Amino acid sequence: MLVTLYTSRIILNTLGVVDYGIYNVVGGVVALFGFFNSAMSSATQRFLSFEIGKNDFKQLRKTFNASQVIHVGIAFFIFILSETIGLWFVKTYLVIPPERLDAAIWVYHCSVLSFMVTVIQVPYNATIIAHERMNVYAYVSIFEVVLKLFIVFLLTYISYDKLKLYGILYLIVVLIIAGIYRLYTYYNFSETKFEIVNDKKLYKTLINYSAWNLFGNFSGVAKGQGVNILLNMFFGPSVNAARGISTQVQGALNGFVNNFQMAVNPQIIKSYAVGDKEYMTQLIIRSSKYSFYLLYILSLPIILEVDQILVLWLKTVPEYTPIFTVLVLVVILIDCISGPLMTAIQATGKIKVYQAVVGTLLILILPISYIYLRRGYSPEVTLYINIVIAIVALVIRLYIVMKLLEFPIIIFIKEVIIKNIAIIPLTIFIPLLVRNSMDADLTRLILVFISAFVWSFIIIYTIGLNKQEKILLLKNFNKVLKR
Repeated sequence: MLVTLYTSRIILNTLGVVDYGIYNVVGGVVALFGFFNSAMSSATQRFLSFEIGKNDFKQLRKTFNASQVIHVGIAFFIFILSETIGLWFVKTYLVIPPERLDAAIWVYHCSVLSFMVTVIQVPYNATIIAHERMNVYAYVSIFEVVLKLFIVFLLTYISYDKLKLYGILYLIVVLIIAGIYRLYTYYNFSETKFEIVNDKKLYKTLINYSAWNLFGNFSGVAKGQGVNILLNMFFGPSVNAARGISTQVQGALNGFVNNFQMAVNPQIIKSYAVGDKEYMTQLIIRSSKYSFYLLYILSLPIILEVDQILVLWLKTVPEYTPIFTVLVLVVILIDCISGPLMTAIQATGKIKVYQAVVGTLLILILPISYIYLRRGYSPEVTLYINIVIAIVALVIRLYIVMKLLEFPIIIFIKEVIIKNIAIIPLTIFIPLLVRNSMDADLTRLILVFISAFVWSFIIIYTIGLNKQEKILLLKNFNKVLKR
């Protein structure tokens, strides 16, 4: 997370606001086609974890190889779409300075190749997560950000078109990381040995499951990259740069929580596979609550000191970056509660109604944003719309989980929603008092961070955790001290 935030600053200063905005929006066009891959990725993760939970190794191997064949097909399909429709869209509709169009196209091709490698790699990463080898995932992820830090320093020393160079170097990093994961899974998990699978029923099951995921993931891409393209069409690459910076903050903090949930998700699916609904319910409630607490502790000082942080971090702060950053953090604070609920729905395999309803709701962000932007509203209106719909989506997800799993919705509201809302005003008071009693400088920034962390932890421990969770926390804390 820290390296990601640091590299964002160097990349922005090295590329400049316009080139950084170009890279962000051009890469977003490629990501638009990623909903094909995201749909299949969710299916792969679900079915691999399900078969491991049932201890059915034969079916596990067949599932892995069938998903691998499908992902190769998806990669080439995305390649064809990207190099035809996508390339035409970039040249025709994106607002790019004429003198930078050649570099933008170069970066676009590199982004397409990077994305193809990522798509083909999905079954291998899903296998590592399904086996809960989180230490390997963590080590490789750390190595990946170190490589990204290294290429950022290369940008400052090599005298070549910086935008083109960044696209090439990023592609090399993607290839290296994919190779590491591929080798690890090959030597540690026998199901990753390739074999031809002729099970039509299995292919049909995977594809049918993915078909509804396809719509849901398309809506997710539409609300993210689709809105990003809208901002480019209405305001140009400078606003994309601001959006890109806020997205980097979102990715860094959200990645922190997603990795926490990543460790829980296989257990949710496996507990459903063996029929242990009581344990599954505990996992959903606790992981939703803990996810919010983790993200909130990180987000609170950033929200309070966003202007000063951005100046210290970036030096050059694109217009709209502060408001984008604050609103993005509000969105992910709402969405992080939904993560375990979505995993529970995926575990059941009954995703038709969920994807139809929630997918339709999320995709509405794009046309509603277009209407407001056409009427002359500022670009941050897109995030206000996102916040409202995120709240409605959370309510719908909770209702669907209740219907599918006889989930105790009252307990969830009491333990997660009410407690999360209750800690917000209580935790803000002390750091806000520190902030308002001092002039803006580095000392105030440090004191706000310290007071926010310490006071948030005290309030969360006192009010946010129940008696059993407090005992568990102290027990694990004592274990760490004894080590």
